[in-house]
Amino acid sequence: MGFPVQIKTPYPPGFRTFFIRLALNARYVWRLFLAMITPPYEGREILAQCYRMGYKSFLLIGFTALLVGSVFTRQSRPSLISFGAESWLPFLMAVAIVRGTGPLVTALICAGKIGSNVGAELSAMNVTEQIDAMEVSGTDPFRYLVVSRVTAITLMLPVLVIYADMLGLFGAFLTTRYYTNISLELFVHQTFSSLSIRDLALTIIKPLVFGFAIGTISTYHGYYSSRATIGVGKAANSSVVASMVSIFILDFLTVQFISLFP
Repeated sequence: MGFPVQIKTPYPPGFRTFFIRLALNARYVWRLFLAMITPPYEGREILAQCYRMGYKSFLLIGFTALLVGSVFTRQSRPSLISFGAESWLPFLMAVAIVRGTGPLVTALICAGKIGSNVGAELSAMNVTEQIDAMEVSGTDPFRYLVVSRVTAITLMLPVLVIYADMLGLFGAFLTTRYYTNISLELFVHQTFSSLSIRDLALTIIKPLVFGFAIGTISTYHGYYSSRATIGVGKAANSSVVASMVSIFILDFLTVQFISLFP
């Protein structure tokens, strides 16, 4: 009669669990990436998700961006006046909004609004066994539910960021106009003269990275949630928290990567 052999390792159980989960997450990301670049594509579902995630977010993101641009301008103006550099206000607003505030705030809003929705929706489908029913009927649930949603948010987030940048700069113009009577033509000229090709590239690269991260994280937590009812709330909460943390990390890494190119 044999006895079970217990293999001892120098690593604690929590340490091993972390790397196991990391490997599973990496496998999921790789599977998702391959599915996104290879046909067949669920075109109708992708367009439907673009409408839900993009078009229905315009009002919220536009209103928030307008306020952020206005408030940021109002708070920055006294500091510039103390240095005798009030005329540099349009330059500062352009750099601050396009480089950092616009992509970051938009991604955080989408993480809260879209990430929670996707996580809860897929988790609810998992609880009610709709995903199993799709497999039985011959439909690939991974492509139809996961790939379509990740593709949609990855494509729509750059559009939302450009839209947010425009309204954020417009809010900055309205506030600057209230204090200095600057013309729209001069404000636009000073704004674009302060931006470089690298800044415009970041406006596209950052949202693509953020969108893929939000979609990947939220679909993962929803698609592989527990079958219990409580799993719906956990999936939504985990999707938002993990997406927001990843956005800050990816923002830092993206800026560091872009800075390598002169």
